Amino acid sequence: MPVTLHEMRPVRMTDAHVTDSLAELVCSNSFRSDDWEMNAVGLLHAEMRKAGSLIFQAADAHQVPAGGALAVDRHGFSDAVTRAIIAHPLISVARGEIAGLPPEEWDNVIIATGPLTSPALADAIRALSGEDSLAFFDAIAPIVHRESINFDVVWAQSRYDKAGPGGDGADYLNCPMDRAQYDAFIAALLAGEKTSFKDWEKNTPYFDGCLPIEVMAERGHDTLRFGPMKPVGLMDRRTNQRPHAVVQLRQDNALGTLFNMVGFQTKLKHGEQTRIFRMIPGLEDAQFARLGGLHRNTFINSPRVLDGSLRMKAAPRLRFAGQITGVEGYVESAAIGLLAGRFAAAERLGHTLSLPPATTALGALLNHITGGGDAKTFQPMNVNFGLFPDITLEKVKGKERTKEKRKAIAHRAMHDVQAWISGSNFKVAAL
Repeated sequence: MPVTLHEMRPVRMTDAHVTDSLAELVCSNSFRSDDWEMNAVGLLHAEMRKAGSLIFQAADAHQVPAGGALAVDRHGFSDAVTRAIIAHPLISVARGEIAGLPPEEWDNVIIATGPLTSPALADAIRALSGEDSLAFFDAIAPIVHRESINFDVVWAQSRYDKAGPGGDGADYLNCPMDRAQYDAFIAALLAGEKTSFKDWEKNTPYFDGCLPIEVMAERGHDTLRFGPMKPVGLMDRRTNQRPHAVVQLRQDNALGTLFNMVGFQTKLKHGEQTRIFRMIPGLEDAQFARLGGLHRNTFINSPRVLDGSLRMKAAPRLRFAGQITGVEGYVESAAIGLLAGRFAAAERLGHTLSLPPATTALGALLNHITGGGDAKTFQPMNVNFGLFPDITLEKVKGKERTKEKRKAIAHRAMHDVQAWISGSNFKVAAL
């Protein structure tokens, strides 16, 4: 099937790219862990290799030492991808910007423009979807794995036991603080090391609706206690008293395995977040599916905007792929691109392509951005084991339980992805 790939560089550059190569790695040269049994991104690596990913053929060919991670020679990697695309007999590369939406006569289009989507296209997408494209500092709150929360301390309750839509009056998990704990927490927030902005990010304003918690704390010692950490309408089940302050956690996915720290957007460095947030009672041993962040980004509210095969509900001729769909990271972006390409090709050729099972890393990631994630709180997400359907283990307890559960989920995924690939008649081409 012939394809035209439109790339605006070098006719128009971005503030972050420095070459005209395809798949230029702007930030890190690491694809993170390559351990498919113990790490969800490593499992995604393995699935993409099985599916014939060009990205992983190039990455494996240009690997550099990085311990258990997969890191690449960024120039060799990018050159290999670029050569493979340009040399392909069915692909034409057109250099130049598509300013705004693609022409109406283009009836099968994939938009894969990443976090630095050009303003004209971002504005057009926002107007068509009715959703803000979020081209500002989006301050992202951390997400905690439910199984790492200490329920001897934490209890479930909504403020004043009020039941919201679909709720039962116990829709939040509550982590209580006394005065001394709150004072120590605020001091740690103010002293914690923060991330700095890149030059091209410095003029992008905060989104007023989600200021970082440390910015709020700077406005006064009790600002957080009268904001996202207010204890009103809540009663500590252990003491039958209202706490001095409360950190609330809200369910973040349909499976109930991930919980969002409400109002805890932050620009603390990742190591500082882990240290400081484990000061919160009930989160002493917290495992984070995602840590907070603050950066300029452009992405769509995919659970609301896209259907299950990544088509825009308001304009089905358009598919979206990569980081603009609300996945985070090189690997996750490439994974959604792989799926979008398969879906678009199947549609053009009149084939039926089933969705990857939700038990696979590809399927779990796809499911999250097209319906499994909460549209009200949707933010970019890396792949993690909290996105997969749970699995029951017999007679495994303690510290070994998490390890064995991850391994069981990974082996199930590899079995299921192989069955999906075999049933989908994938053709795998060499680099």
